[in-house]
Amino acid sequence: MAALLLGLLLFAMQSPPLPSRPLAPGGSSLPATASPPADNGTGSHPNGTLQQLPQIIIIGVRKGGTRALIEMLSLHSAVVAAQNEVHFFDWESHFQKGLSWYLSQMPYAFPDQLTVEKTPAYFTSPKVPKRIYQMNPNIKLLLILRDPTERVLSDYTQVFYNRLQKHKRYQPIESVLVKDGEINLGYKALNRSMYYVHMKNWLQYFPLESIHVVDGDRLIKDPLPEMKKVERFLELEPQINASNFYFNKTKGFYCLRDHGRERCLHDSKGRAHPHVAPAILQKLYQFFHQPNKRFFELVGRAFNWN
Repeated sequence: MAALLLGLLLFAMQSPPLPSRPLAPGGSSLPATASPPADNGTGSHPNGTLQQLPQIIIIGVRKGGTRALIEMLSLHSAVVAAQNEVHFFDWESHFQKGLSWYLSQMPYAFPDQLTVEKTPAYFTSPKVPKRIYQMNPNIKLLLILRDPTERVLSDYTQVFYNRLQKHKRYQPIESVLVKDGEINLGYKALNRSMYYVHMKNWLQYFPLESIHVVDGDRLIKDPLPEMKKVERFLELEPQINASNFYFNKTKGFYCLRDHGRERCLHDSKGRAHPHVAPAILQKLYQFFHQPNKRFFELVGRAFNWN
């Protein structure tokens, strides 16, 4: 009996212990918090949905109507939209976190749905086109633009109300638009409306066929025709129709109707612009005339901009 017990003890000492966690390559055990990496840019969920890198990005422009566009696009059952502006490709603090972090910001979608995110600052950020191209050279890009002068006034209006709500001082619009009697070239909002300059940068990486320009002025006045063009560009089954829109007389713009549920954009949208002296408006129209013409030539399409 003693010999039998001794033999069992020796056998136990020679047998390798079972690992408490799965073994990583090379034999070391994974940390308790480790989880398997997502494959092919996706993170799965038990109900069959998954997070996937976007196949569509609304790249801008700021105050061009990006919120209206993504809300209207979300009416389509084949599209799922990220809730917030991600700022992955233009903010270094986010970009340095890598694609796994970017993926984690995406909504859960079914495999046959498309994911879209919008960050209006992408269009005017010089480093963004290359970064998006490196992620996916075949991605579909949506760019919504308005009359450059109107966009500048909307840009100022947003900053004006933000400072007003925070009880901060603000500059009158004339003082930021004009300096020493001429258009103030140092005003950032003017640069954002120089569509030709920014579009040239995007076309270094993407063919024009990959970028659909949405007419933001027409989208506000009559959204359905513009959204049908978006559906065709994205090769979506026609689904968005006239019943999805109704004009809200109180707000002065179109709101959305989806399966009986009605919703409008936030009250911060569609604010009245401050009064601008006609002489200053004329200076703005003249300033943008040549850049607009070059933009039309670049995209092979004209817009009804003053």
